[in-house]
Amino acid sequence: MRVLPMGERALLVELADGAAAEALHAELLRRRAAGDLVVREIVPAARTVLLDGLDDPGRLAARLPSWDVPPLPPRTEDVLELPVRYDGPDLADVADAWGVPVREVPRIHAAAEFRVAFCGFAPGFGYLTGLQRLPDVPRRATPRTTVPAGSVALAGPYTGVYPRPSPGGWQLIGTTDAVLWDHTREPAALLSPGVRVRFVPEAR
Repeated sequence: MRVLPMGERALLVELADGAAAEALHAELLRRRAAGDLVVREIVPAARTVLLDGLDDPGRLAARLPSWDVPPLPPRTEDVLELPVRYDGPDLADVADAWGVPVREVPRIHAAAEFRVAFCGFAPGFGYLTGLQRLPDVPRRATPRTTVPAGSVALAGPYTGVYPRPSPGGWQLIGTTDAVLWDHTREPAALLSPGVRVRFVPEAR
């Protein structure tokens, strides 16, 4: 763990890997809910957690490395199911990366249970982990100028769903009609860190 000051009232905590970042994020949320930690924002990322709005960041920075952070606890909430049509143009490229036939890509992806590790890139975009023991999927050599909203995509160890049309270099394997971001909804984001997700195949 490496704790870095970020301005006058924030800390950036660097961790060894994504699992450690998720575990620390869960522990920070638990301590805040219990009243043991006063912080305005807790923002997880791939291998970091940002704490903003601290009254005494120096004191917390000195204490953090000595914390006993337990492994990520299992979630008890229901799994969020997202219907998906596995009709993406990059199925063959993902199959090559995994060393499997193209028909196996939807089966493998739909069989996994994912967890939102962190959010970013665009409002409503979650980085989902859960494809265990599979090679990382490389990004496209040339990003697309426009990726349609609802595109289910892979890059590195992550699965994501584009919440709105945007440029992107992830490999597209399917499409969902789920609304990932709706500012009139509470909460606006369908996905948030810690949410469990399963993709359910639809007939093409």
